[in-house]
Amino acid sequence: MKIRRCAVLFIEPREDLGIDWAALFSGARALSAALRWVALAPHLDRETTIDAAQVAALGAIGQTAWTERADVERQFGAPMLDSLLALGLLLDDDPADNPARERDALLRAQHWRPLSAAAHMFSRWDGMEVDKGMHFPSFEELVQAYGTPPPPALGRGDPAQAIKLPPPLGGALDAQLLQRYTGRNYDPAAVLPLDLLARLLQRTFGAQAERMVAQEAMVLKKTSPSAGGLHPTEAYVLVQRVPGIAPGLYHYHALDHTLAPLAALDAAAASELARQFVADQHWFVDAPVMVVMAARVARNFWKYRNHAKAYRAMMLDAGHLSQTFYLLATEAGMPAFVTAAVNEKAIERAFGLDPLSDAVVAVCGCGVAAAGQTTLELRYEE
Repeated sequence: MKIRRCAVLFIEPREDLGIDWAALFSGARALSAALRWVALAPHLDRETTIDAAQVAALGAIGQTAWTERADVERQFGAPMLDSLLALGLLLDDDPADNPARERDALLRAQHWRPLSAAAHMFSRWDGMEVDKGMHFPSFEELVQAYGTPPPPALGRGDPAQAIKLPPPLGGALDAQLLQRYTGRNYDPAAVLPLDLLARLLQRTFGAQAERMVAQEAMVLKKTSPSAGGLHPTEAYVLVQRVPGIAPGLYHYHALDHTLAPLAALDAAAASELARQFVADQHWFVDAPVMVVMAARVARNFWKYRNHAKAYRAMMLDAGHLSQTFYLLATEAGMPAFVTAAVNEKAIERAFGLDPLSDAVVAVCGCGVAAAGQTTLELRYEE
């Protein structure tokens, strides 16, 4: 049998702080710190505590070439290797099914940059509730807790040498740019017209043109830029109130301009999923439509393999798309929102996404504004 280490592994020395009550009452120093080693392996999607001996063994076993187990066993012993194999940090070539080995193979096949893979997998939420019960945002409480924030604009160079620019010229985009704001008060009874949903999806996420640049290699033209013309971001739609479309989960096809049903929901279930998706940010839950932006990493990493900037490019992709979505919603007289404070794991379960292949980045949505404001909105005022 042969073995090797998993493809991506980071080991963090982590301190757990505590209070030594006996020392406290005796007048001695009471703060204590216990050191432990935490293995972060993206293919496992969990933190794993290991000991110093296991750290040493992992550091001596390669991640690429397979090594005869017997050779490593002479150095570290069978119990050590068995413990690391059981944790999924070591992998063997046994033909029997091994979920950890299969996940590791998928990670290798996707061409992730190791740091990006770890950052992505270990920053995902599940069951998180953001600022539950608070009015958003509470700047007064933030200032009390953290002090004065950094200044809103940064000065560089000699102010006396700064060149005063002329006022900006008016333009066709001004109406949308200046009226664009993040909506946090949606009418819970209002619907999103089907023709407007179609425009939002096609003009934001749909292909406006396509071109074969090489044999079986197609790039798309969309209304937002994308690294390498690859446009890896897929749109997954949660419909609550759209006439002609039943509440449920859908996938938008960028070339065919179609919505593929993935799961039917009743109104209560759709609202509950919306709440889970946006981590209990109740000010977004009443939007009649939410769109999950999930990057198809194989599309992006096909060109940018193990690239230091590839993950950043995927984040930029979602940012461009969300701004286009905002402007289209504003054109239609509706506020929009985008949030990265989402429960990625709940979204993955709902849509059947694999985080190593489909990287959930953010959720956007829009709808009719409520008559009044119960949550603060920063609207443009002339």
